[in-house]
Amino acid sequence: MTQPAAMPDPRQLPDVSSIVVGVLGGTGEQGRGLARRLAMAGHDVIIGSRDAARAASLAAETAAGIRGLANDECARIADVVIVAVPWEGHRALLEGLREVLAGKVVVDCVNPLGFDKQGAFALRVEEGSAAEQAAGILSESRVVAAFHHISAMLLLDESVAAINTDVLVLGDDRESTDLVQALAGRIPGIRGVYGGRLRNAGQVEAMTANLISINRRYKVHAGLRVTDV
Repeated sequence: MTQPAAMPDPRQLPDVSSIVVGVLGGTGEQGRGLARRLAMAGHDVIIGSRDAARAASLAAETAAGIRGLANDECARIADVVIVAVPWEGHRALLEGLREVLAGKVVVDCVNPLGFDKQGAFALRVEEGSAAEQAAGILSESRVVAAFHHISAMLLLDESVAAINTDVLVLGDDRESTDLVQALAGRIPGIRGVYGGRLRNAGQVEAMTANLISINRRYKVHAGLRVTDV
């Protein structure tokens, strides 16, 4: 598949090759998938869990070089922290890590979704989105929303060399969104595209329900491409 043309951007995205990435919720499929792909791209990756032993065991199974630690140690060591926990545990996890995450870029990829007989649907979030909830709790961190629409099955599939999709990156701090765009671009096939301010994260999170419906109808692992950029 032909890759999209490089985006016309007056600023060069930063070199993020030496960044240590922590994944909170790294024992779930989405977290492990992102950890695996970033480790394959050459990053030092740590997955976090409430159970350090479980994190270490799954890290060893996921990819060479990934470490597994308790959530607080993962958050303390990492330069950039990806939040990939289930929505039900989102608030409690972040409230417990508020101090250790101060000053860090925190990438929230949590999708508040419900499921019933008709399929997936977006849940109402008082703050507007999971990312905005995170920003309210982590007032001393730089919260960015990204990585919402990537299939965990593709991320974990050893036969898939490249993930052909764009990642929408939202946030209120240009330096942080540039960094996360560059981090997304470290995964073959993926391109990070700036998607607006954090206040627009709600519809991006909710769109995951539409993609799940597409996947079920067409038996695929659909992603997104932004045209003309």
